[in-house]
Amino acid sequence: MTEDKANIFKRMTLGEAIPMNDPEYAHIGAAVKRTMELSAKLNSSTSVEEARDFLGQIIGEKVDDSTTVFIPFYTNIGLNIKLGKNVFINHACSFLDLGGIEIEDEVMIGPRVNITSENHPVSVADRKTLVPGKVTIKKNAWIGAGATILPGVTVGENSIVAAGALVNKDVPFNTVVGGVPAKVLKKIS
Repeated sequence: MTEDKANIFKRMTLGEAIPMNDPEYAHIGAAVKRTMELSAKLNSSTSVEEARDFLGQIIGEKVDDSTTVFIPFYTNIGLNIKLGKNVFINHACSFLDLGGIEIEDEVMIGPRVNITSENHPVSVADRKTLVPGKVTIKKNAWIGAGATILPGVTVGENSIVAAGALVNKDVPFNTVVGGVPAKVLKKIS
């Protein structure tokens, strides 16, 4: 990807709000098209190795051999996803990554987990603006089935997000959170 095309993606990972009439906005559509084509191949994979290879093509870097992704897996762009080593992502997860999603080493992600790094303003006049916010899942965290992680959230090292939780603020390290919205349930010793 040329530097001018990459610029809008860089701006989003830096947290810049991008209105739909931005002169570079068309680059998002082109990237989505590429990702949709690769996602069809990813989601018809017949082995974990094949799925790992197609996911690597989507995110633009090799996925470590210790990382497992079960299909189906959904993403809109993929280029702003960073995956560590020994990561496990279960079936039917969806990562919207325009603002950036970083999954550190040893993380477990349950089925049907949604991670989004993208939002829109409440104001009707500004609603067609994309507001990115990087999501970081720190080392050895565990995200339970059906949890949703919203833009700008960091889940701390060793923490657990309970099944079905809606996480709209940072999770401290060594903590279990759950509920809608997620609240601290206990500390992990």
